[in-house]
Amino acid sequence: MIKNYFPVNLYLKNKLCVVIGGGKVAERKVENLLKVQAEIKIISPDLSPRLKKLAQEGKIYWERRTYQKGDLDSAWLVIAATDNPEVQKQVYEEAEKRHIFCNIVDVPELCSFIVPSVIRRGALTIAISTSGASPAVAKRIREILENLIGEEYEFYLELMKNLRDQILMSKLSQEEKEKKLQKLALAPIFIYIKNKDLDFLKTLIEKENLLFPKELFEKYFPDIFSKEI
Repeated sequence: MIKNYFPVNLYLKNKLCVVIGGGKVAERKVENLLKVQAEIKIISPDLSPRLKKLAQEGKIYWERRTYQKGDLDSAWLVIAATDNPEVQKQVYEEAEKRHIFCNIVDVPELCSFIVPSVIRRGALTIAISTSGASPAVAKRIREILENLIGEEYEFYLELMKNLRDQILMSKLSQEEKEKKLQKLALAPIFIYIKNKDLDFLKTLIEKENLLFPKELFEKYFPDIFSKEI
């Protein structure tokens, strides 16, 4: 039976996340947790070379032993990347008792959350899930979307945030602000960015009585202002 999941994005900065296991699968999970600045404790008799390096650098905390009851004290979530069925069951039972988010890799019946296939473009995060029915299909959909939603979306969202902040700080009425925000959202700004049509972008932005954020453009296109726009 396919489970019904509630989609949610978790803010894990400085939250304790426990990873059981030290192989390649655990390595991938740790790398993803590091991207969101989680506090990571890994429990395993041994680690992959990459995980050992992270432990030596102080980026993760390593307890060199097997899992034991009580290892989830103060944990916010736990990921078990081990093929030991007994350990999997023990981790899940402790997590359930303590009301801790739990993912036992490749054992959906012992999961209170699953990890979707993800596309990241700066502030943009797109998560694809088949509710565990077919991770391979989720991966295929991700590959299709990666071709449609390119790297330009990272800058696009930074620019839109800048313009939104300008609008919200303006003296326009709430109705006028909303109208302007919707107008910009519908404009083909991401296409102009992809094609580096900065003249069009500058004209569009200034037409809305907004400041052209030259510093932001210089950050992403360092040689674009060899000639003045």
